[in-house]
Amino acid sequence: MSYITAYSISGKMIMKDPESSKFFISLVEKDAFRDVIAGLYDFVIETNADADMAYDWVCDQLEIDTFVADTWAWDMFYEVWQSAATDAGVPDNIIAGDSRY
Repeated sequence: MSYITAYSISGKMIMKDPESSKFFISLVEKDAFRDVIAGLYDFVIETNADADMAYDWVCDQLEIDTFVADTWAWDMFYEVWQSAATDAGVPDNIIAGDSRY
């Protein structure tokens, strides 16, 4: 299922299902998510976490199964992870998503 990013009338970041017209408020609007993302940089620096490990850590901290369908939240997560991974010296092939080498 593919969601569309949008803003609500009040300016909140939302995700909309184009087929059903249902929507949900993005996790980025929740303090708990922003708090965990604030700690993500240090987690990656300390552990050299790849994207999968960092994603699992965020989900564990929030006690959720996934947030990959939430484009706003995914983008925020990935930007922080990529920045921390680069600073931590995680190999470029891991950052690029190729862990075969």
